[in-house]
Amino acid sequence: MGIITLISDWGLSDYYVAAVKGMIYKFHPEAKIVDITHQIQPFNSAEAAYILKNTYKSFPDGTVHIIGINTEESLKDVHIVAYYDKQYFIGTDDGIFSLIFDDEPDSINELDIRLETSSHTFSSRDRFAKAAALLLKNGNPEELGPLRQGLVKKMLFNPVINEDSLKGMIIHIDNYNNLITNITKNDFKKFTSGAQFEISFRSQKYKVSEIQDSYGDVRPGEMVALFTGNGILEIAINKGKAASLLGIHKNDPILITRLRKSKK
Repeated sequence: MGIITLISDWGLSDYYVAAVKGMIYKFHPEAKIVDITHQIQPFNSAEAAYILKNTYKSFPDGTVHIIGINTEESLKDVHIVAYYDKQYFIGTDDGIFSLIFDDEPDSINELDIRLETSSHTFSSRDRFAKAAALLLKNGNPEELGPLRQGLVKKMLFNPVINEDSLKGMIIHIDNYNNLITNITKNDFKKFTSGAQFEISFRSQKYKVSEIQDSYGDVRPGEMVALFTGNGILEIAINKGKAASLLGIHKNDPILITRLRKSKK
């Protein structure tokens, strides 16, 4: 049996999702297939990495994840299977794996198995699906291709901490229009050290000065700052759409200022 997950930018109006699932069942009819999402913005590896990074830990050991983003193979960006945290990840090594993993994977194998068609445009169906099915059957990535050393590195913007400010950015906007930042709970606590603070965005037009435990801690229509279940700072509007109502977009800056006590 075993689980294979799919994450992609294919959308739901074309044949792509069904074709990949069909190919998996062709090679392993007992597989369980879980759709993480197929609504990733086209070619957006960073978005896919964020979603998968915060999803895969919910799955059992031995799960195989197919990453259907930027799957065209080249001499620079090769197809690989990486074994990390007791799970398998199949995709194109264009830097996306370095955004998912916090450390180097236990093993990396370059996929060297025959494509199921003569086309090179749909690798998720013609190579990844077959590789995933074979992994579930025997759990041996060495049968899929030779060992490879190191991953292509891709760096995201990290928060910048100065004496009295912590500068971050919006890295994701979820289905509720909530604003997900790149500021972790640990970074926030380390910076504020229990002092009063102010979170501002849109050139300081909007400000929040408290962290709440839940959306319902403020009245409907009010802004709220809280930490998500994965320990990331989020800005939302209770019962509202923060991104649309505040005019904020992905990659927009966010500033946290540690307030100085006024002298009496």
